[in-house]
Amino acid sequence: MTRRVLLLRPQELQGLVTMKEAIDIIEQGYREARDYPAISAPRRRVHSPGGVRVSNFPGGVHGLGVIGTGERPDKLNKGGENQTKAFRGYPVHLVHDSNNGHLLAIMIGGVDEKTLGFTSVMALRTAATSGIGFRYLPRQDVKVAGLFGSAGQAANQLLALLTERRSITKVKVYSRDPDNRRNFAEKYSKRFNLEIIPVDTPEAVIKGSDVVHCATNTSVPLFDGNLLEPGQHVTGIIGSNVQLVKSGYRSSRRREIDDRTAERADLIVCNLRETILTEEPGDLHEPIEKGLVNFDDIFELGELGTELCPGRTSDDQITYHKNTNGNGVADLGIAMRAYELAKQDGRGTWLDFAEPEDLPQAI
Repeated sequence: MTRRVLLLRPQELQGLVTMKEAIDIIEQGYREARDYPAISAPRRRVHSPGGVRVSNFPGGVHGLGVIGTGERPDKLNKGGENQTKAFRGYPVHLVHDSNNGHLLAIMIGGVDEKTLGFTSVMALRTAATSGIGFRYLPRQDVKVAGLFGSAGQAANQLLALLTERRSITKVKVYSRDPDNRRNFAEKYSKRFNLEIIPVDTPEAVIKGSDVVHCATNTSVPLFDGNLLEPGQHVTGIIGSNVQLVKSGYRSSRRREIDDRTAERADLIVCNLRETILTEEPGDLHEPIEKGLVNFDDIFELGELGTELCPGRTSDDQITYHKNTNGNGVADLGIAMRAYELAKQDGRGTWLDFAEPEDLPQAI
């Protein structure tokens, strides 16, 4: 007897999963993990002395019939105010059936948003995770967004916001390079059919915006939290690098959001509280260390939209979603959807394997 496994290569993972599908899948994954935590685990990273880092993402969404793991390698450059990489490899996912354990697919490459295509590694999952926050935390009447960043991740973050809040009519974009922000505004104003204006300062991004979202590779805070206005929603996506500190690649934790933002926020949501303890993301761990924020007052995505944390409860609240690190429930949920769609479309290569009990036995 043989077992069949579908091998999917990078080009075969394009044009499959929409942002709306990804947001729904990830919300389901975190919600299920709240009720059955054993199917979820924080990201785990290992580092070599040569600067190579491998990130591992175990998890699953049993309601979708999937469990497995993902991994992604990269090689980091030392120091600097922005994290840069000498090498960034393809993600690899092993997709198993959560009912019987059978290996369904080996996926080499990222699943990119159906309409955007490749923009940045893991951009769909990161943006769709932010999308859960966009679903529950901004005010209902939001119209203006302020965006830090002008590369692929910024495009995906913006699409996630527009998917959940179609009332947005204007976006102000800032990045360090004036040409990059002008090019972003020109390209994506046409793509998304809305007004996108490049601005010259972080202050201009925040002033009068209903949503402030960060999508850069910074390692230092992007703005002063004292600038925030009542009723704004803030999203940050920079993950932890405590292992980089321990391995000597950085002298301090990465930041994109300052302590004052966390201190002023009326409601803080992270992806998984456990990651605050295991990976020490600077944007939350340091305000907790200083006594500015109480760990027990921070909610998780799996609680958002439930009786524990319905979301925004007042138009004057400052809400803050710290998109703390990727999680396997998100990666494997999206991977399962991509596998199903690719199989329906006849994509990929089937690999045939003998059952373990059918292998030659030693004499």
